[in-house]
Amino acid sequence: MKILQETLREEFGKQHITKVELPKYFTTSLNPKMKLRPYQEECFKYFITYWQNDFDAKESKPHLLFHMATGSGKTLIMAGAMLYLYEQGYRNFLFFVNSTNIIEKTKDNFINSASPKYLFGETINISDKQVGIKLVDNFQAADKNCINLCLNTIQGLHSSLNTPKENAVTYDDFFEHKVVLISDEAHHTNTATKKGKNSTATNTGLKFTEDWESSVMKIFHSNEDNVLLEFTATEDFMDVNIADKYDNKVIFDYPLKKFREDRYSKDVAVIQSDLSPIERAIQCVLLSQYKRKLFSSIHQDIKPVILLKSRTIDENKKNHKEFINAIKQLNPNEIKHIASNAKGDMLDVFSYITEKEIELENLLLEIKEDFKEENLLLIDGNNISPDKQLKLNSLESKNNEVRVVFAVDMLNEGWDVLNLFDIVRLYDKRDAKSNKPGKTTMQEAQLIGRGARYMPFVAPDENLPVGSRKYDGDIKNRLRTLETLHYHSAYNPKYIQELHTALVETGIIPEKTKEIALTIKDNFKKSRLYTAGYVFTNEQDSYNINEDVISIGDHILTHTYIVKLHSGNTYTKKIFENESSTIGFSTKYVSIKLRDLGSHIIRAALNRFDKYKFNNLSIIFPNLKSIRDFIESKNYLGDLSIRIYGKETLSQLTAKEMLYVATEVLKQIEPLLKKGGISYRGTKHFIPKEFKTIFKDHILKISLDQSKEKEYGISMKETTNPELMLDLSKCDWHVYNDCYGTSEEKYMIKYIEAIYPQLKTKYSEVYLVRNEKDLKLWSFETGVAFEPDYILFLRTKDKNLFDNIQIFIEPKGNHLLKTDEWKEDCLKEINKIASIDFSLKSESFNIWGLPFFNNNKRINFENEFDENFL
Repeated sequence: MKILQETLREEFGKQHITKVELPKYFTTSLNPKMKLRPYQEECFKYFITYWQNDFDAKESKPHLLFHMATGSGKTLIMAGAMLYLYEQGYRNFLFFVNSTNIIEKTKDNFINSASPKYLFGETINISDKQVGIKLVDNFQAADKNCINLCLNTIQGLHSSLNTPKENAVTYDDFFEHKVVLISDEAHHTNTATKKGKNSTATNTGLKFTEDWESSVMKIFHSNEDNVLLEFTATEDFMDVNIADKYDNKVIFDYPLKKFREDRYSKDVAVIQSDLSPIERAIQCVLLSQYKRKLFSSIHQDIKPVILLKSRTIDENKKNHKEFINAIKQLNPNEIKHIASNAKGDMLDVFSYITEKEIELENLLLEIKEDFKEENLLLIDGNNISPDKQLKLNSLESKNNEVRVVFAVDMLNEGWDVLNLFDIVRLYDKRDAKSNKPGKTTMQEAQLIGRGARYMPFVAPDENLPVGSRKYDGDIKNRLRTLETLHYHSAYNPKYIQELHTALVETGIIPEKTKEIALTIKDNFKKSRLYTAGYVFTNEQDSYNINEDVISIGDHILTHTYIVKLHSGNTYTKKIFENESSTIGFSTKYVSIKLRDLGSHIIRAALNRFDKYKFNNLSIIFPNLKSIRDFIESKNYLGDLSIRIYGKETLSQLTAKEMLYVATEVLKQIEPLLKKGGISYRGTKHFIPKEFKTIFKDHILKISLDQSKEKEYGISMKETTNPELMLDLSKCDWHVYNDCYGTSEEKYMIKYIEAIYPQLKTKYSEVYLVRNEKDLKLWSFETGVAFEPDYILFLRTKDKNLFDNIQIFIEPKGNHLLKTDEWKEDCLKEINKIASIDFSLKSESFNIWGLPFFNNNKRINFENEFDENFL
């Protein structure tokens, strides 16, 4: 199956797509709290590239599939697509999905501006017009200035279309109006395709069977301008019919495996216990309360939620009652009993209790209060009240006290809670066949995938990211528990093996992982650099994009703006009259400055445009003092030259004509105005940090299936490549005990080994340090952070002055040379523009960055190194 995303990349090039500019309203009209992640920006860039360009594989009717991982923000992509398509002239949007509870959640996303999950900004402005969102039952009375949104289930849509009802959508809606169809959980819609009965084009036209999918395809094909956008995380492309349907239609493919590798999901850990189901739930309560205390310890008001999953509705009700009684009767001896058998992550719970000297009686009081009956939510799939639905969809809210949700399988789709940290399996059923995961286990794996959505939080180290995992390189850090979803099950090795297989298949966990101890050598800890040395880095700084702008711009100031007025004159010309005898209008015009029209006229014209309101102008021109300054100053509108055709003198212009002239000039200027707003860049000033506070020992958890780089995760002592073999424990100049990095990293280390004798003759200290995300650099141009892989420290003495040189080095494989070129640009700029306002007696400091080290193209690196350091 051909992926449309790949087709676009082949057709236009990744570099071209990367440079696609996103519309301003993606920043201003989507919820600013939901800042677009890099992959979401990339998704929009592919979508816009598709929309703006013609290419051979482009079909006449836009039918696109966004195949994106659970938790990756598909609904935010929908919201952005709605704004973009509104700008393209679309006003009517039909959203449909297979589940009623998802419809209710979607209303919060798209309609309820008071909801914390509302996807739009306070106001929606597109092309300088404020746009509203209107919930409609059909499109017969659609508002041409609004986003008209109709929400329905696929079942309800099919019924309304084929059994017409009052105020419901009909096939006529889609013949008469161009509509954007948005299908969520789209894999449920392919009822006919899975049976090999999908709609096909024949000589007699389109044929449709009578089912959900056919109804969708019929309304899609009913108007040549209709658009169909489908969203799902779990399409079965192994099915030949499905693969055929979506050939060259997958506009963006972002699987769960990539989502995890990019650190946007929680880690997943399984806790097996030989306990009864309710005892297992109580053990989970202790772990959940520990997580709440950890959040509190770093001043984060986040409430962890538990899902207790039963097999049937009757068992669910029974477990609910038993849990209530178990919490009421819980006593210190039961906690001590659980502690006596604790292993793995549960040991951390009780070590924390001991360390913080928490009295068990006080802990019990907390638990009985937090897990009282009012804070338990029993979900009955056959009957869920609006109140329960509201609580279920707002579990992250500060005023929602629910700690435990009891459910069967209702939450398998459409549940996007971020603060779910524990799932307890209150049964022990297997339905595997031939050692392959059965349907139940696959559903459980998918549920774990939904629960593994990352809960953003601010770490004590504010340099760490908020919205993604922070401690993969520090797995002994206690706070890593806050990045982990725990799945609690009975002790059943066969089931756990099946679940592991299912989790690998769905991409939630890597197939192979390895824990590696990366430690600083004891000898180095006695060195001057470790005990008293410094490492320098810059910071991220915000700035107004146009902070230095003091005028509207020469391209606007030096132009003459032409406005034609209708004179009202007429004349008659005989059709066969000699051309030379024709008497036409004489050309009359007057040249003036815009300010000659009068401040009141210009101000009235400015008021017709949102872009010329002072709050918007001050973003573009931060040095602008007032609207009056904008009108009268020669740096802005005051001296603009205008040529008005149709009049000979300014006195001939009526007030209405003057307003027309001013408005026309402002229309011509509007698209020429620069963009404004706040952006970020890395400071040129570098600040010192104590070496020993930055670099530390690490225990790394490496996913061995995330990289095709065969050297990754292998010690330099154990590599099978003789060119790369080296015992770094015996190399005093290498700060850490070993290197488990890529081949490029190892080739770079071998290069340092080769030149070390030369370095040692010139420098009194030579140390190479692996930067395991300990230190960030911020791009001088974009303010984007990255962590150079290595830093080389050199020290030499010139008379009475010690010169300390710090060199950033980044080994880079061929496949990343172009993609990461911006990092190389930053590194090469450092020695030219970096400044240090720091010195010690008899000590000076210098900072350098070098071109990428690439073993196949190392000449630039070597030349630069030789010239400056050897």
